[in-house]
Amino acid sequence: MIVDDDRTTVGLLRTLLELDGFEVVLAGDGSSALGKATESSPDAFLVDYHLADFEGTDFVRDLRATQQFSKTPVIMTSGLNRAAEASEAGANKFLLKPFDPGELVKLLGELIESS
Repeated sequence: MIVDDDRTTVGLLRTLLELDGFEVVLAGDGSSALGKATESSPDAFLVDYHLADFEGTDFVRDLRATQQFSKTPVIMTSGLNRAAEASEAGANKFLLKPFDPGELVKLLGELIESS
């Protein structure tokens, strides 16, 4: 699941991930993401640090507080180095934008396989 409010970024990431065989679910804000996640039960989350309705770290904390997603892999992204905040919230990994698309695909695959 991609949780990001930037349509351009979401479009590019969706295309990239689908070309690599991932099934992608999209959410433009944290509020709708929780409901969509419960319905679709994604294998991993790619979450932007700054969402339209609240911080991505708050979304990750909400995920970790639920039994269903307490161990689901989460990668957080941002244009600013927020690695410490992402880790503290419960994200497995942090990628600083702009990141290498190949690195993202590899990292997602590794996290999903090891979960």
